[in-house]
Amino acid sequence: MKRLVSIILTCIISISLHSQCNGRYENEIFSNVNKTTVNYSDVFIDLEHEMDIYMPEGDTETNRPVIIYMHGGSFYLGDKSMTDCVDFCESFARRGYVCASINYRLSDMFSFLLSQDVQMQTVLKAVADAKSAVRFFRKDFAENGNTYGIDPNVIFVGGYSAGGVIAIHQGFISSLSELPTNIQNLTSAIGGTLDGDAGNDGYSSDIQGVVSLAGGIHDINWIDASDAPIVSAQGTNDNTVSYNCGPGLNNPAIVNLCGAGEIHPKVNNEGVTNDVLIFNNTGHDWAASGNSNSKFTQSLTFFSDFLFPLLPCNNISSNIDINDERKLIKIIDVLGREVNKNTNSVLFYIYDNG
Repeated sequence: MKRLVSIILTCIISISLHSQCNGRYENEIFSNVNKTTVNYSDVFIDLEHEMDIYMPEGDTETNRPVIIYMHGGSFYLGDKSMTDCVDFCESFARRGYVCASINYRLSDMFSFLLSQDVQMQTVLKAVADAKSAVRFFRKDFAENGNTYGIDPNVIFVGGYSAGGVIAIHQGFISSLSELPTNIQNLTSAIGGTLDGDAGNDGYSSDIQGVVSLAGGIHDINWIDASDAPIVSAQGTNDNTVSYNCGPGLNNPAIVNLCGAGEIHPKVNNEGVTNDVLIFNNTGHDWAASGNSNSKFTQSLTFFSDFLFPLLPCNNISSNIDINDERKLIKIIDVLGREVNKNTNSVLFYIYDNG
């Protein structure tokens, strides 16, 4: 009888997994996508704090995961309408996600190239903006009736090149104490806190995962076991953001960045959930042209496959004591919620009287 209960439990979990996600989030199941442009900061009303929100047309789901995507451009160029931004967000919106491509504060090119303090401060400002964008969605959920139909517990961040650098630092720096004193002092430009000065205060900036296209981190020692899951794609010949460690833009005047070749061994050692797609003998620019580059489309599938098991609809565990004479089986998702008709599935009770 114990074996029968185990078989039934396996079947229940299998059914629940299928019904919970309803075929969403793995493949592109929607034909068309809508785009809405909003200002995400309640402090700065300008082009640097606009974002384009992409949603699947005709979708009635009201509990969707979010991906916030940041453009590249070396921190002094670029915007949310770049080819990779549009193609990334449209692809994930067609899978059922809400995807937002954001602008963020940029630096003057000459100031950036001449001062490492300006470089670090520019990254801190961009991370502060990205955190405000995360809070924007949670604020809208709480105060405006969830305009965008999101799950506020499932927000990922990602980006290409400089955008990947922002996403990684956003996911891997959880407190000022992790930073050396000279960088802590630079946070005065954003109000002296990591959450920054871009508004939507009072809501969490926490994220549930990082998607990096040729991004890097200034110091791999900032990575620890508490960091968010990360999935990366990068070429081994990348010198703009070094695949291993080296100066940004391959310019000794720019601060060091460590890419996927150093990040993923480190997160493996720390026990952080991760995966990496490596493009051998490939440089930095493969993602810039979006869908016209097969490596870019390959990476989107790779990212989708990584994120899918992290979604609450796809994380089901069981609570059963097979030594009881009467067995009560409850199906519980990764957030500890009991799966029932209110979460698009069924709560099964199986009793065994011998």
